[in-house]
Amino acid sequence: MKTGIHPTWYPQASVTCQCGNAFTLGSTKAELRVEICGRCHPHYTGEHRGLIDTEGRVERLKRKYKLK
Repeated sequence: MKTGIHPTWYPQASVTCQCGNAFTLGSTKAELRVEICGRCHPHYTGEHRGLIDTEGRVERLKRKYKLK
């Protein structure tokens, strides 16, 4: 490997989320601020609500173009 071209590695970089959660991990930056983390992400908290599609795509296409 070439010397002097790689970024500095911080094994104890602090990460702070907007929800207040803080943890450490390895990174090339000493401090990171994120908008969403595993504690507040809707997919991981169980608040994930996908699109409720009561009408299928084919039916919408048929209705749009008045096909039978």
